[in-house]
Amino acid sequence: MTRQRWPVVLVWLLAMAVGGMLALQTRFTTDLSFFLPAKPSAEQQVLVDQLREGVVSRLLMVAIEGGDSAARGERSRALRQRLAADAAFVSVQNGELEAFDQELALLQRHRYALSPAVNEQRFTVDGLRDAVLNAIDLVSSPAGMPFKAGFLADPTGEAFEVLMGWQSQGQPSMADGVWVSRDGTRALMLLQTRALGSDTDGQAEAMGRVQTVFDELAAAQPGALRLDISGPGVFAVQARAAIQADVARLTLSSSIGISLLLWFMFRRWRPLLLTMVPALSGSLAGLVMVGQVHGSVFAITAGFGAALIGEAVDYGIYYFVQTGRSDGQAWHERFWPTIRLGVATSVLGFGALLFSGFPGLAQLGLYAMTGVVVAALTTRLVLPVLAAGHVARTPELPTWVTPRVQSLQAWRWPVLGAAVLALGYIVVNHQALWEPNLSALSSVSLKDAERDARLRGDLGAPDARYIVVVRAPTQEVALQGAEAAAQRLTPLVEQGLIGGFDSPARFLPSEALQRERQRSLPAPDQLQRHLAEALQGQPVSAARLQPFVEAVDRARTAEPLRRADLQASALALAVDSLLQHGSDGWTALLPLRPAAGVVNSDIPADALRNALQGSGAAFIDLKHEFETVYGAYLNEAIVLSLLGLAGIVLVMGLSLRSVPRLVGVMLPIAAAVVLVMATLHLLGVRLHLLHLIGMLLIVAVGSNYSLFVERWRRDPQADPQALLSVLVACGTTAIGFGVLSLSSVPVLKAVGVTVAPGALLALLLSAVLTPAEPEA
Repeated sequence: MTRQRWPVVLVWLLAMAVGGMLALQTRFTTDLSFFLPAKPSAEQQVLVDQLREGVVSRLLMVAIEGGDSAARGERSRALRQRLAADAAFVSVQNGELEAFDQELALLQRHRYALSPAVNEQRFTVDGLRDAVLNAIDLVSSPAGMPFKAGFLADPTGEAFEVLMGWQSQGQPSMADGVWVSRDGTRALMLLQTRALGSDTDGQAEAMGRVQTVFDELAAAQPGALRLDISGPGVFAVQARAAIQADVARLTLSSSIGISLLLWFMFRRWRPLLLTMVPALSGSLAGLVMVGQVHGSVFAITAGFGAALIGEAVDYGIYYFVQTGRSDGQAWHERFWPTIRLGVATSVLGFGALLFSGFPGLAQLGLYAMTGVVVAALTTRLVLPVLAAGHVARTPELPTWVTPRVQSLQAWRWPVLGAAVLALGYIVVNHQALWEPNLSALSSVSLKDAERDARLRGDLGAPDARYIVVVRAPTQEVALQGAEAAAQRLTPLVEQGLIGGFDSPARFLPSEALQRERQRSLPAPDQLQRHLAEALQGQPVSAARLQPFVEAVDRARTAEPLRRADLQASALALAVDSLLQHGSDGWTALLPLRPAAGVVNSDIPADALRNALQGSGAAFIDLKHEFETVYGAYLNEAIVLSLLGLAGIVLVMGLSLRSVPRLVGVMLPIAAAVVLVMATLHLLGVRLHLLHLIGMLLIVAVGSNYSLFVERWRRDPQADPQALLSVLVACGTTAIGFGVLSLSSVPVLKAVGVTVAPGALLALLLSAVLTPAEPEA
């Protein structure tokens, strides 16, 4: 190569350096927005918001196990005290009233606006007598001690009513002054992180802080106590760690396996290392391109990069094996057109995914397109310069291989028969072929899911599945709608159909409701007369309750409680999580809890919809919505894949200019895909999105094999080394994707079990089904 070609290498080196720096700055995410549409419907937008910013996505559920009840209670109090001062958390609750100091102060100031018990009946003679006597009983009990000091100003117990309203929905059991599990063997805590649920780094930092503080307390007070943490953030962090670990481990394994195969071929380090150059260049380019275009890279997409090495390394193999007996210029003339056509088919197959309305599919398409194109261009422009005329001496293809390959055509009709049977099986079982449940892609183990459900049930934490949604043009109307929906839901709680619900109006009532409560408050002289009559012969005299009369008089003219008054309190996060402002108005969310003891935590959807009919509120089952979205996602992916396949057939036809040749090239690929699909289903595997992506990869690599084998069969002067290059390339692809089948991450494993056997089948069937007609 001349010196004029070295600037190309310098440009490549500069691009690799810049790409490396950009890759280090790339943000990776593991949230389920991979499966969410870029332009969601109104219901889907609720799903998107809940996954990224909703209160459920910010919850960390903590359990302290081991030791005795007193030790667990003491550790819970110490842990709450430390974490409450940590900026990583907005709210740290364990049942201690001391955890609500700021909230209790707000409660006391606005108790008459917040109390659901405030109405005109409350301040009649009979209503006052009953309320005061109940409050006396309360402050005489251990549970009412925190309210004893304020009894003269709040003898009707409105502060207690508000607090019970806040805590009534799914309140955990108590022991030693803290929350405990139903069986009493664990102390419980509920944390709300400042980091969004979609901020995996922030969730990891929060989890780390909890563990660090617990370990520090354990060091100061050794014991047999153990910490257990669960929640959506925990699953996201664990999923990212699993994917990163698998990508690193599998990339290393595939690199070692491919290197050993290439070492056997080349017996020199230089061609072995240079063969990896196109693959690494393509993987880096794909990662950087996705990061720059989309702002972040899904971990699934990054895992896909480990698999891309198996295909992209083929180009380097083609170059070094096929130039073994000729110079680079001859390779460019004889073999590059075939490789170029194979690249075009890959670009068309994956390029169709760019038009997807789902960012996850679009990322995979962009990654694959960029990686394949850059790998091919690196092979064409950079590799010859780096090789500097070096010729890789590869072993001779054994003489028995060529006749054996040619004899495989005797199996043409049996193979076609098997493919037809497989196609028939797919048609008959098409309804059960695809997995409609997104849980098939989840990396959360059954054990972890059961632990999470147990903690959620013990804490009464809101479920991420069922939500009642109220949409309105203003905040006030949204809060009024939430109050109206709560009136419909309360009878369902009393009937035991649902376990409870949260509402932003519980913490921030609408101004209309607050004004209504204000109007029910009596004037001072009327209140004094009613008190004097109600408390005749009772343990407390009306004269002592002058602070109460003054407090009610102030409340009659006080400004309503507003969102700004909640600032810097845990109530602010509760309200903001349940009351969201968007471009199209306000949305109030009322998460529902299943009734205790219900199998699979199901809620009677029909009863919910009937109860809410005419209220303006909508019931949404997020699991059902997610599965609907995923179904649309899968259908769109299938359609786009078929469009990409149509493009491949068109380009192949224009290039080959012969219908028989086109059929001969495409038939092995189609047969390989059909046989893999049928075999996986026969083995009990229901196919999902990543199996479909794997089939696109079969088409991508299989087109190269089929084109090379077809060319080799038609060329009377064909060099056996050309066949050797395809065999070695197939071996590296099988290794690269085969190691993915060992992954613990379902999405990566699905690609591996699809592509590895598919690539081998594509090559084998190319030898069986491609026509043996020589060029005229």
